[in-house]
Amino acid sequence: MDNYGSSSSYPYGNPYAYPGQPAPPYPGLPAPPYPPSSSDPFPHPVYPYPYNSFPSYPYPYPSPPESSSSTSHSVPFDYNRPPPSSAPIPCPYPYQVRPEAYCAPPPSSHSGPSDYNQPPPSTSHPTPYPNPYQVQPASHGTPQPSLQHHSSFHGSSRYHYETPEAYPPPVNQSQAPSRANSFSGPYRRENMSSEVNGASQNNHDFNPSRPSAYPPLDDLLSNVHLSDNHGTVPASPSAPSVNPLANSPQSARYERQGNFYGYPNDSSYGMSYSSPLDPPKVSAHSYSSSFDGSQHSPNLQIVPLQNKGSLKVLLLHGNLDIWVYGAKNLPNMDMFHKTLGDMFAKLPGNVSNKIEGHMNRKITSDPYVSISVTNAVIGRTFVISNSENPVWMQHFYVPVAHNAAEVHFVVKDSDVVGSQLIGVVAIPVEHIFSGEKVEGTYPILNNSGKPCKQGAVLSLSIQYIPIEQLSIYHQGVGEGPDYHGVPGTYFPLRKGGSVTLYQDAHVPDGFLPNLQLDRGMYYVHGKCWYDIFNAIKQARRLIYITGWSVWHKVRLVRDAGYPSDSTLGDLLRTKSQEGVRVLLLVWDDPTSRSILGYKTDGVMQTHDEETRRFFKHSSVQVLLCPRSAGKRHSWAKQKEVGTIYTHHQKTVIVDADAGNNRRKIIAFVGGLDLCNGRYDTPEHPIFRTLQTVHKDDYHNPTYTGAAVCCPREPWHDLHSKIDSPAAYDVLTNFEERWLKAAKPRGIKKLKTSYDDSLLRLERIPDIIGVSDAPSVSENDPESWHVQIFRSIDSNSVKGFPKDPKDATGKNLVCGKNMLIDMSIHTAYVKAIRAAQHFIYIENQYFIGSSYNWGSYKDLGANNLIPMEIALKIAEKIRANERFAVYIVIPMWPEGNPTGAATQRILFWQHKTMQMMYETIYKALMEVGLEAAFSPQDYLNFFCLGNREAIDAYDPNPVVSESPNAANTPQALGRKNRRFMIYVHSKGMIVDDEYVILGSANINQRSMEGTRDTEIAMGAYQPDHTWAKKLRNPCGQIYGYRMSLWAEHTGTVEDCFMQPESLECVRRVRTMGEMNWKEFAADEVTEMRAHLLKYPVEVDRRGKVRPLPGHENFPDVGGNIVGSFIAIQENLTI
Repeated sequence: MDNYGSSSSYPYGNPYAYPGQPAPPYPGLPAPPYPPSSSDPFPHPVYPYPYNSFPSYPYPYPSPPESSSSTSHSVPFDYNRPPPSSAPIPCPYPYQVRPEAYCAPPPSSHSGPSDYNQPPPSTSHPTPYPNPYQVQPASHGTPQPSLQHHSSFHGSSRYHYETPEAYPPPVNQSQAPSRANSFSGPYRRENMSSEVNGASQNNHDFNPSRPSAYPPLDDLLSNVHLSDNHGTVPASPSAPSVNPLANSPQSARYERQGNFYGYPNDSSYGMSYSSPLDPPKVSAHSYSSSFDGSQHSPNLQIVPLQNKGSLKVLLLHGNLDIWVYGAKNLPNMDMFHKTLGDMFAKLPGNVSNKIEGHMNRKITSDPYVSISVTNAVIGRTFVISNSENPVWMQHFYVPVAHNAAEVHFVVKDSDVVGSQLIGVVAIPVEHIFSGEKVEGTYPILNNSGKPCKQGAVLSLSIQYIPIEQLSIYHQGVGEGPDYHGVPGTYFPLRKGGSVTLYQDAHVPDGFLPNLQLDRGMYYVHGKCWYDIFNAIKQARRLIYITGWSVWHKVRLVRDAGYPSDSTLGDLLRTKSQEGVRVLLLVWDDPTSRSILGYKTDGVMQTHDEETRRFFKHSSVQVLLCPRSAGKRHSWAKQKEVGTIYTHHQKTVIVDADAGNNRRKIIAFVGGLDLCNGRYDTPEHPIFRTLQTVHKDDYHNPTYTGAAVCCPREPWHDLHSKIDSPAAYDVLTNFEERWLKAAKPRGIKKLKTSYDDSLLRLERIPDIIGVSDAPSVSENDPESWHVQIFRSIDSNSVKGFPKDPKDATGKNLVCGKNMLIDMSIHTAYVKAIRAAQHFIYIENQYFIGSSYNWGSYKDLGANNLIPMEIALKIAEKIRANERFAVYIVIPMWPEGNPTGAATQRILFWQHKTMQMMYETIYKALMEVGLEAAFSPQDYLNFFCLGNREAIDAYDPNPVVSESPNAANTPQALGRKNRRFMIYVHSKGMIVDDEYVILGSANINQRSMEGTRDTEIAMGAYQPDHTWAKKLRNPCGQIYGYRMSLWAEHTGTVEDCFMQPESLECVRRVRTMGEMNWKEFAADEVTEMRAHLLKYPVEVDRRGKVRPLPGHENFPDVGGNIVGSFIAIQENLTI
């Protein structure tokens, strides 16, 4: 095990090195064209649904209202857009690239992107599969050595400009340089840590430049203001309009005022520009990206203001293909160090040499470039230390779903205490919107709109590829036998094997209806905790568990038909005594401590210290793992990360019988922690099991005081079992995390050997490896293909490269002082874009795409998921095709709904809903259907709740209420006998052919990769896809969704088989409305169904308001649409 002490090699090669396309040239050189474009989207013939009706489940609903239009299936896209021109458009700056300026840079690597379905150039690797993208971009130059490639990440930044001219030529400046850091206050820093993963590079092919004058930073800081995005700067007079839209995508060719896809600039989108008469200003926003300095610490970003006239705001929906080549003649921002060196240089030679040591080399800027669209950072180069002429040669292929006027390239100097702005290059969206490639060398402008230094320039290229041209999204999620999974991810798609899908911790026999699948099969309702119990019990070699919380007292099996009194702790101790290696990797709650006999349970009550103490004198090894920001980050950042963020993965990994006296690895992945409060069934009782199944497992954190005879909080969750080669990737995740967490620290480093406790599978002959793992044949119609995704950074795993340029083939994103795996976000975006019929989501949170909100655009909740869903619906509306989205979330986030954090989360959730419904309404207006359909004919939000009537078998005593306590949440809960069912699920089903399940919520914490650590699986059955069946598939994923809907609605109806149909949408919404009325009524009744309309009103124009008369949650209070209460933003997004 000691050879684990060094960085482990990447075990997968590069499964997604993207098909070969020639490396782009240095600017100015010709190149052969890409392969010819082909847009032959997969046709979707209309087929009838030949299945027999299900018998009515015992909860009759009234008939739905008459549909205003007939149900229809999706039809093929019709793309008449001409291919983009192969010639780059002229550079708006007076600089042309000289080929000799970028001669023969050192060969660099080409690391994979975080998305997104376009092959980055590669000449050093064979093409693993044919190009699925069929895009015809502009020409490139002569192939060069393969180049560094990094991919997307999402943060926030805003830039306003003010200068007498638009895009002026560089102008000499005579101001003396000044040195100051950019840190000012807790919400005004880029990053309080040094850049250690930057590479020292001085390219001698660039002419070195002497330090030149640049504006004193003290002057800039004196004019700093925080941009809260509540107001807008007065618009400047309109400039002559630029109309590059002749060849623009059909979906964006709209010109009239207020159009969503081509509206002129107006203040409602925060894109106004200052008048030339306004005094110079500096914009610094407070909530910037975690990938550009980390959301762990909101940053100061001083950016020049310029007047650019009336730039048109256009929708960029597709991918941006960007190259950042290099910069020349950057100013020296490290003048303090230079002055210190000059002072030492005046000392006698021998003294100065002793003081300076090896510091005779020039000390200058450590530049890097952030790329942003509107408020969101979408790319970031690595840092090059001590270089005024840096060469990055870095490629980005990133998804965009943004309304923007410009794309900004922000050049910064990385510092120990943050980052300083050097300058900005802005490319108008109008120049790239037609799909033509824009390439050139541009002056880097400072706060006055003039070059930050004479001759300071940035060389780049950028090309926009609209989603209409990305054919990988046109044929569904699992598009056929040649589908290679989600590209640009750390783990590859694993073919063959089986998957079991679970709803809730346990499903009693016969509780849910029988659901018929294809070939006469019936869906089998899994028993999650029972299966985990048996898997642990049957393990012979290893049991590895990760959890946000693991409680040794929890009983996994409680069903009367499967009796067992064993607790999880007893079971694990017994297995360890049998010689099984039992390792627990549990998040270390920093508020939970046991010091000198003094014990605290911790704010989150995860029982981490209690569980550690229970196993202390056993051979079960418990590693409490704090969420660490890494030793190279600042003290403040380390404290913030360690306090706010968590290790959130929930996995169980065991060896299992593989036949022939061999063992294999299987894994459980999902949203269920093995702790208290999680055991539940589809019945979701709130009172009846308080003295039986939940007697020692009462959980309801909503109540802050005594909760005698109060309703428990029912728990709904999703989980899975992976019995396929992908289980070995879950094992790799555990090993990488364990090696990082168990790394010796302090005096333990002095030990000559280190036993990391992990078993080496290659040394155990009876455990087969991943290459030999038995799997169901791909020809088996019930075979599964599975891929593992993560949100995690190099501070939480061992094995990521230390140098960002060494991330070749690992598809990691470059962040400040870290590398990031954010493939969960990649997988969600890929699945949403490829959806053709419907999307069904269950998630604990739903917050994102803040860059497109009406206000608080700079919040930093920049994941693309809500915007991608809204644009998918808009796309289908324009194509006159049916599409539906169903989203189930909790009634309120767990805890006190009147608390500041909960109210702020609800406030952000309301902003997200509002943005999505407004987007849908604008699409309906564009095609003149706003009178025929409402936004809720396409998108609906639901929650779950339960209510129990008192019966003769109720074991709970009647509690007499004092007059003063009659209106407390506890008393009202006992009186009205109702409570929400807490939706803790983290899953999405697309078109009944693809499923994503895991630990990741739909918010920035889970998607960003630098906050909570997460894991998820994406899976499909290749024999049960639209591409294979040419009709709606009826495999295991279809059965899983139908089973979930049967649990929530209490019935199974024919229309459920066509969830995209208007009939189904209106029927399910009607059910939710009726159930909400029953839940909120004064009369106590026995609820037979749990699906409730989320208690907001959405009018036909997409405005979201509380339901009249229901502005607060029943019994417990709290504003349903939330309220803006001051609290740390990173905690709530």
